[in-house]
Amino acid sequence: MNDKIKAFIEKQNFNPGLIGLIVNPFFIARKGLAETIKSLSKEINGKILDVGCGTKPYVSFFNYTEYIGLEVDTGIDSEKKEADYYYDGKTFPFNSESFDSIICNQVLEHVFEPKGFLKEINRVLKPNGKILLTVPFVWDEHEQPYDFARYSSFGLVYLFEQNGFKVLRQDKSVPNIAVIFQLLNGYFYKISHRKKILKWIFTLLIIFPLNLIGIILGKIFPNNNDLYLDNVILAQKI
Repeated sequence: MNDKIKAFIEKQNFNPGLIGLIVNPFFIARKGLAETIKSLSKEINGKILDVGCGTKPYVSFFNYTEYIGLEVDTGIDSEKKEADYYYDGKTFPFNSESFDSIICNQVLEHVFEPKGFLKEINRVLKPNGKILLTVPFVWDEHEQPYDFARYSSFGLVYLFEQNGFKVLRQDKSVPNIAVIFQLLNGYFYKISHRKKILKWIFTLLIIFPLNLIGIILGKIFPNNNDLYLDNVILAQKI
């Protein structure tokens, strides 16, 4: 596949534009998350570690001297990821205080022992280093059977504070009625994506209209900060 086409498809998956509105069943979630991450990107710089990096979809958001991707060595789908290092799921393969900043996007829900995970992040961060972490709040089970938790905003603050961090900022992605439309689209995607023809029928006739309606109504109706898609945490190592 042409590199430009591949980059365009990747952008529509994680930082979607107008085409993504039409074809991406997760447009509402991904657009909201990308905008929130970008709004905090100036806080993350220097030598950056991307924990659970996948395809490094947000690397262009950051100003860095070095950007390193880390993934768990599962032996599955490694060719689809852009990791620079792999690890055993417990100990990061880096010396203590190696990084100025860390990002961790939609990974914590897949970690069975979050305290040990955050302590390891704390270990490899330099003093006063920062982490930008996102994790779902309202979402269906995914990447089964490795989906272990959902976190409230209060639970996340407690978890960070108990493991050597000070929470500097906490944002909630898509805290409006668009949440409902994203969940509907998630449902229609799950029941159709394995059948190519059905998938495209649902995408054009159901998912695209729901994306559009959700975005419009999200701008009309007031926010509800108790119901949202993702938590976004900016914290600093104490």
